[in-house]
Amino acid sequence: MDVTIAADRAGLVKARDALGPGSIALVPTMGALHEGHRSLIRLAREHADHVVVSVFVNPLQFGPGEDFSRYPRTFDADLAVCEEEGVGVVFAPSAEDMYLPDRQVEVSAGPMGGVAEGAFRPGHFDGVLTVVLKLFNLVRPDVAVFGQKDAQQLALIRRMVADLDVPVSIVGAPTVREPDGLALSSRNRYLSEADRRTALALSRALRAGVARAGTAGPAGILDAAQAVLEEAARFDPPLLLDYLILADPATFGPVGDDHRGEAILAVAAKVGATRLIDNMPLTLS
Repeated sequence: MDVTIAADRAGLVKARDALGPGSIALVPTMGALHEGHRSLIRLAREHADHVVVSVFVNPLQFGPGEDFSRYPRTFDADLAVCEEEGVGVVFAPSAEDMYLPDRQVEVSAGPMGGVAEGAFRPGHFDGVLTVVLKLFNLVRPDVAVFGQKDAQQLALIRRMVADLDVPVSIVGAPTVREPDGLALSSRNRYLSEADRRTALALSRALRAGVARAGTAGPAGILDAAQAVLEEAARFDPPLLLDYLILADPATFGPVGDDHRGEAILAVAAKVGATRLIDNMPLTLS
């Protein structure tokens, strides 16, 4: 079955109704789809009868000087991916259709939106949660699938759904990586060969930290990861670290020495002109 393109709200209503009976899973994206997105779509198909993929580069989640204008827009290729993966509807609205010109109300990400990634990108998670809530209201899915690579985003969406009583189940999908360990990201296409060699330090640092989880506490885990990142800071081009944290996956606050159970080791850094994030889960025992 060919995928239906809904370019505005009215088109989405018609396309959603045409899907017929059964549950609906939503996979929100900003386009530039890759194998990681394919994994989200495949997981969505396991959880629902129909899959809707949104393709919308959301201006609200980009700050001044970020890459909104150059963010890759590859709609024809994205549509081909959706057709190959059996997506029922692709919702691809314009910013004018998504946001009223006199828009005044946004979702606040609260304290968790101001730490880690939120500390370096003020207002970013407010923009993410605002567009996600709007997509939930427009698509009315039973299930929504998000990648674990954006772990803080996933935690905040779960918090929003719980706090605001949004009737949708949130499913987290494991991070998909290249054979060399680099986490898949639409921004990877910005990397030169030299940039990519430096960027591989992110996953190496995370693996080094996770390897210490059975024998070391938070300080030892962070030290092991930090050593790899410090070496990469001397590469050409250098890796410029924004943060390395060992966080509680529910709050994204730093874990204490007495923390036991699940944690997230997360990192963000710039390589050349490209900013990348990555994380790995671990268990402190």
